[in-house]
Amino acid sequence: MTGVMKNSFRYAFRRSIPILIGFFPVGVAYGILMADAGYHFLWSFFASLVIYAGSLQMLMVSFFTGALPLVTVALTALLLNSRHIFYGLSFIEKFKSYGKWRWLLIYGLTDEAYSLLCSYEEREGVEEKWVHIFSSVLCWCYWIGFSVLGALIGQALTFDTTGVDFALTALFIVILVEQLKGAETKIPCAAALVSALGCLVLLGPDKFLLPSLCLTVAALVLLRPVIEAKTGKEVA
Repeated sequence: MTGVMKNSFRYAFRRSIPILIGFFPVGVAYGILMADAGYHFLWSFFASLVIYAGSLQMLMVSFFTGALPLVTVALTALLLNSRHIFYGLSFIEKFKSYGKWRWLLIYGLTDEAYSLLCSYEEREGVEEKWVHIFSSVLCWCYWIGFSVLGALIGQALTFDTTGVDFALTALFIVILVEQLKGAETKIPCAAALVSALGCLVLLGPDKFLLPSLCLTVAALVLLRPVIEAKTGKEVA
């Protein structure tokens, strides 16, 4: 490994430490949930390796145990992770210049990796390309490692896991609060809240998620002119 690559790795590692800390409780909680659902720790490993989507993986535990139709799973996954389409649009040209490494960066473009890519600052002795590559790989390894650790803990220890699944809800609440702090308008949040509560009351807790997501997307499309007028920005 050359000096530039070593420096890039060190730089990427230091910047990824907050993500390492944040992935610990959520990744372990996911692994415990998988073990509690009766899945071997290797399933947690392969799910984190291949799916690599924290919120979706949490939901998929209930999908597996609830035997939901494949169409529902696919549509929910699409709507839940559709934001990554817009993440990728802002890095099309840069990723093209990375050659074959672009496929790894595209696959690893999670919320956390995206934040690292966007906050990159030039530094002497490091190369942006390798910082981005190492950042994506480190985030991926953190998530896989903590998922497996949680699964092993879940298999080794017998305890009441009631409440562990709240880790996903807690994660979304933290993200929502942070987004609301800097939001120029609360309309998207209000639209999501109304559609979620309405579908929950009408359809019940087992069937409300997918219709709620669809209604939220439809509402945001219809309310786009209002949102743009409030923020003074064009909504993608």
